[in-house]
Order: sequence, then C-alpha cells, then structure tokens
Amino acid sequence: MSNLATTIPSVWQPHTQQQAYRQLMQAFANPGQIETLSDDALLLTLATLLDGATSLADVHGLIPALDYTRLETVTATPETAHFVLADGAQVPAFAPSLGTLESPEGGATLLLAITSVSEGNAYTLSGPGIDGVRNIALQGLNPAWLDARESWNAAFPMGVDILLLAGRKVLALPRTTSIKGA
Repeated sequence: MSNLATTIPSVWQPHTQQQAYRQLMQAFANPGQIETLSDDALLLTLATLLDGATSLADVHGLIPALDYTRLETVTATPETAHFVLADGAQVPAFAPSLGTLESPEGGATLLLAITSVSEGNAYTLSGPGIDGVRNIALQGLNPAWLDARESWNAAFPMGVDILLLAGRKVLALPRTTSIKGA
C-alpha cells in the first residue's frame, strides 16, 4: 500500500487535500493573508475544491488534459461555472455568475493564476477578517480584474470571491473585502 501512495502525486491524496482545505478556509477568514500550500497552489486548490457536483471554466487552458480528467468536474462556460480559472495577467472577457439575492452563494469563485502574492503593485485591504487594514503586493494581476470585481460585487450580497494563486502560495479576496491601490 505504501508503494501505491508514493506513486500518486500528493495533490490527489486525501490528507494533502484536507490540509489544503483548512488552509483555504484560513485564507478566506483572513483576507490578504498568504497561505503556503504543500504543492502547486493552482492544481491543489482545484483538486481540493472541485468534484462531480461542481462546474469549472478553464478560460485560458491552464489545466493539462490529464489533470482535468482527474478533477472529475463538469465543464461550463465562465458565465455559468461555479469556479472560473483564468490567467490573472489577461483582461477578463466574461461576466461570471454573481448569484441572486435569494442565493448569493451561487456567485462564482474566481481562481486567478498570477506571478506573485508578495511582490509587485501595492494594495490596501479592509473589511471583515482584517484588523484595521492589511497591505499586500501582487505581481502579474491585470488591474482590470480589480475594476471588474468592484462592479461584480456592487450589488452585495451578490458577487464573486477570488483566490489568487502563485506557485505554492494562495491569497483570498472575499467579496466583502475592500481593495484600494496604494
């Protein structure tokens, strides 16, 4: 049995996904706090959050075919998907699901692959889960995403939540978080 466990990449092992889930929830509870996952943040986050009952739009084809098959998720358009994966350096060219007043949880979670969550353009965050303000720096995120996010989240509680992924690091921007450029 131990030989089998060593041949399966860690992102597909339940104990790795359980730890990643706890870290993702910690990131959402503390917006702007960087969590370092045990493996590639993009693939591990997808493997942790997706299943056959969720839908995914891979806008820029970031997931290799074999890994996409392993995710066992439903493919959808970016306008209807529960989760939308995109290259954060690109301009958003779609309007994701924002949920409804009766079901705001239907708003999409955007997973944006960027270069760094600790270097680059400076931003100040405030809102629930942040004591005062929190300063962050992001590299490889097109500012158009933040402009679109502001528009998408204007009719709170409807809106989108964002996970920024860079290497093994992840940073959450829930819809309740206010973001200002420094």
